[in-house]
Amino acid sequence: MSKQPFQLAYLTSYEFIRDKILTGEYPRGTKLVEERLAEELGVSRTPIRESIRKLEQEGLIKQKRVVNPTAGDLSNIFQVRILLEGFSARCAASFMDDTALDRLQECIDIARRGPADETMKANEEFHNLIVQSSNNPQMIDIIDRMQSIIYLFRKTVVMYRRPFLLDEHQEICDAIRAHDGDEAERLMKEHLRADLEFCLHLLKQ
Repeated sequence: MSKQPFQLAYLTSYEFIRDKILTGEYPRGTKLVEERLAEELGVSRTPIRESIRKLEQEGLIKQKRVVNPTAGDLSNIFQVRILLEGFSARCAASFMDDTALDRLQECIDIARRGPADETMKANEEFHNLIVQSSNNPQMIDIIDRMQSIIYLFRKTVVMYRRPFLLDEHQEICDAIRAHDGDEAERLMKEHLRADLEFCLHLLKQ
C-alpha cells in the first residue's frame, strides 16, 4: 500500500473510531476488534491498528477497550489540566489581545443562549483561546494531545448542566481582561477543580 492511500485509510479509521467513542455509540468498556473494524471500513488491519494506538495515546482506549476511567484516572488527567490551564490563564492576562478577549466573551454569550452542541463548541473554544495565549508550544501540544479525553469530560459537565459553569467562565474572562494574572490563574484552577468534583460525583452514581 502506497503512503497516500495508507494515510487516507488511517485518517478515516481514526476519525470513525474516535467519533463513535465521543458520541457514545461505542460505550465505555467496549472491546474493539481489529478484524471487525477493518471489514466494516473496507481497509486492512494496519490502519485500524495504528488508529487504536493513537487513540490509546490520547486516553480514549486502554488495552483495546473504550476507556472506563476510574476516579484515579480522572484526578490524574485533571491535575495536568489544572496546572497547565491555570498557568495559561495567568499568561493570557498578560498576552491576550483585544480581538481574542472579545472572542472569549462571545464564547460565553454563545454558550449561555445556544443549544448543547453550540455550548460544547463555545466552551472548547473558550479554553483553547486561553491555552493558545500561553505562547508555549510544548504546553499547547500537551493539551492538544489530551483533547479527545477532555471532550468526554466537557460533554459531561455540559450535558448534566453543572451549576455556575458559565458564571465561572465570565469571572475568568473578567480577570484576564483586567490583566490580573494571579486572579485568572486562581479562578481557572477553581473552575477545573469544580469540573473534577462534578465528574467524580457522577462516576460514583
